[in-house]
Amino acid sequence: MTPTYANPLLHTPERPLPRHVAIIGAGTIGPDIGYYLKSALPELRLTLIDISQDALDRALQRFHDYAAKAVARGKMNERQAAAVTTGIAGTTDYASLADCDWVIEAATENLALKRCIFAQVEAVVRPDALITSNTSSLPAARIFSELRHKQRATVTHFFAPAWRNPAVEVIAWTETDPAVVEYLRWLFCVTGKVPLVTADAVCFMLDRIFDNWCNDAALLLDRATAAQIDSTSTEFVHAGPFFVLNLANGNPIITETNTLQCEEEGPHYDPAPVFRSVDKWLTVPPGKRVEVAPGTAAAIRDRLLGVLLSQTVDILDRDIGDEADLDLGCKVALGFKQGPLALMRELGEAETRRILDRYAAERPGMPMPRRPLADYQDYWRHVLVDDVDGVKIITLRRPEAMNALHDELTDEVLAVIRRFEADPAVTGFVITGYGAKAFCAGADIGRFPSMLGDAEAATQYARDCSRLLVHLDGMRKPVVAALNGMALGGGLELVMRCHAIVALKDAWMQLPEITLGIVPGIGAMVVPYRRWPQAASAFHAMLRRAERMKAAQALELGVVDGLADNVAELLKLAVARVHALAERPAAVAAGPVALTPLAPVEAHSAAGQPLSREIMAILENTVVRAAAAATLAEALEIGYHAFGASACTAAAHEGITAFMQGRKPDFSTTP
Repeated sequence: MTPTYANPLLHTPERPLPRHVAIIGAGTIGPDIGYYLKSALPELRLTLIDISQDALDRALQRFHDYAAKAVARGKMNERQAAAVTTGIAGTTDYASLADCDWVIEAATENLALKRCIFAQVEAVVRPDALITSNTSSLPAARIFSELRHKQRATVTHFFAPAWRNPAVEVIAWTETDPAVVEYLRWLFCVTGKVPLVTADAVCFMLDRIFDNWCNDAALLLDRATAAQIDSTSTEFVHAGPFFVLNLANGNPIITETNTLQCEEEGPHYDPAPVFRSVDKWLTVPPGKRVEVAPGTAAAIRDRLLGVLLSQTVDILDRDIGDEADLDLGCKVALGFKQGPLALMRELGEAETRRILDRYAAERPGMPMPRRPLADYQDYWRHVLVDDVDGVKIITLRRPEAMNALHDELTDEVLAVIRRFEADPAVTGFVITGYGAKAFCAGADIGRFPSMLGDAEAATQYARDCSRLLVHLDGMRKPVVAALNGMALGGGLELVMRCHAIVALKDAWMQLPEITLGIVPGIGAMVVPYRRWPQAASAFHAMLRRAERMKAAQALELGVVDGLADNVAELLKLAVARVHALAERPAAVAAGPVALTPLAPVEAHSAAGQPLSREIMAILENTVVRAAAAATLAEALEIGYHAFGASACTAAAHEGITAFMQGRKPDFSTTP
């Protein structure tokens, strides 16, 4: 099934958010799914069903334990914790499902048991209630074959830990109403998940990757130990296959899932016999390594890459999933450092072919590419592109980094705009972020740490990072920023260069660079004073004290043109704004601008963090000089050089080092 829209939040749901959800199975993943739902929808009524009252009692206690831990860590306040832990019931009685909007089965991977459960469920629930299974491998066509109302049933495959792991596969099978799949994509996206649509194949998309990765790892035990294999694999993953299998008690799962693939697709998927005789593996945790002889390491590396690439091309050749979802899913669900297609591109065609040829020789029968290797690289990796009423909606999709900008994402946005800006059928563009929390959390640090102390390199880096923004400055078709959540740092600098801004009512903006011992490099010290001179005092505070600007304040100041209650409304508002500005995008003022005086302030952020006086002085001097510059280009150059100067300070070294180490910077020993 091809979704109507690439961005799930463009879908207008026919159903409201669920009011009562039941989860069948109070073991490991069922309560975790419930905790995710209650955290996202605190008013939700949640019913847990199990044959064991003890299991239900343990599951209910887990909700309280999770919430207490979240409060202790500052992730949740007491009021939020109370909402998450109320409205939950545990029962052994299926009659309690009568008024459910959605029933999720999360019981044992046993086809007969699942069919029995769904027969009981369908006998009780309303005909329009959604029914989904959390199976990781059993096709929907098998599970739901005996249902009377198949059109409202499908698989929603969560990944552990389900309350935190954002990925969820939504299976599009022949009997499911496409509107149900669209609704589930919308529901998951609006509640913080990353829905990935897959075909109804055995093991779907991501378990094909993980299960066969683990199976081939076990088949390597004739030439290396589990610890050696895990150590070698950490080039590609954060945790090795045997370590993950220990965490998940996964040996029986691999035996079961690969047996399914073996039965359906051939004996080359036969599970490694060792899985039936080992409970726990002797391996090393993430961050630890054992020595591996170079020849052995090379053999392990080739085999693991071989199975990864083999499964990748098979998934794509058979349309089980799409390229962008596969790469993203491998990172967010399975802990790969790069998606397999990104790895394939990095390896290059000759090396990829060598690895696949060796794998084909070692593992006869395993899938090989059916197309030229270059064909697998033709897709947008980090953006979703939709067309609404002649407007191209570009969605920044890096949910693992809250949609933060990096070089590849920047280039993709620019490429989409260049592809369509001369198209007479395209009125303009909207740029928004994926999900309902973040437009863009700034820019990845990228290569910047290597430039500390090098003013010229850092200045050029700022220029290079401005390529998209400078293009926006010269456009004749409008680009509207639709703030679906927070916009920070470089993300806000992108917003400032769009020709209009609309926002969710609870969105906010911030320029936190000064708290890292640097200044904003790509326009924030220049553009706001030329576009919104009436809001100069507010931008002074944002730059010098990292104050947040909330959407309501931005509307009052004329920075934002309109507010919306939800993302669907926001995007409609953005499209209307594009049409209102058609062929007349507002340009940033070219000449000098009068500047509201910069009154002296203490070198402390709005949150009380001590700041560097040296960085404050660089920033203030830049704002004044840029406002007086004769042209926008000259003003931007002043900003680039200021960024370069800030990179040579002790404050920048401390701030960036602290950020990379995950601690608060200490500017007490810097100027």
